[in-house]
Amino acid sequence: MELAPAPGQRGPAEHERREQILHAADEHFRRYGYNKTTVADLAKAIGVSAAYVYRFFESKQAIGEAVCAMTLARIDDELLAIAADSDKTAANRLRELYKCLADRGIELFFKERKLHDLVVVAVESRWSSVMRHKQAMLEAAQRVVVEGRATGEFERKTPLDEICRAIYETLEPFAHPMLLELKEPPELEASVVAVSNLVLRSLSP
Repeated sequence: MELAPAPGQRGPAEHERREQILHAADEHFRRYGYNKTTVADLAKAIGVSAAYVYRFFESKQAIGEAVCAMTLARIDDELLAIAADSDKTAANRLRELYKCLADRGIELFFKERKLHDLVVVAVESRWSSVMRHKQAMLEAAQRVVVEGRATGEFERKTPLDEICRAIYETLEPFAHPMLLELKEPPELEASVVAVSNLVLRSLSP
């Protein structure tokens, strides 16, 4: 999924220093957390002044948005690849969308806790990367439903926009960092099976 520049970015879109800043930010956010990392910390990590960092990003939030966009874009690419996998049935692809979101959520919350905290900030602040992530979920669900209807796997009576919105609403809890905190991995995995099975039964012709 091609990324639009995150808000607050300055200077050339492709620049070695920009990549160094983002790499340092990714490492610091994973190790120390977004809130405890300063622009001065990132500047020191790559051997430049804080003023130099501001030539590429207008604030720490802009750096955070760029890192968050990269993190969520990897998930978005995976979701869209699942939706486009015509070798699998639409039903299996829909199951995989739920599983993908839950698996990546578990990775963020239990293995990359500090990075998970960045996504929480992004959700609370409604960063553009989160809005793109939501759009990717909806796009993936719509592609699966359209192809499932074309092959006769899914019913065709319910308006397409209505069914896609409903599926999105059942996908979102598995992508929401604060809701993921409420479940342990085994419980989350059981929820994926229960919810995806229920949705698929409702889509049967």
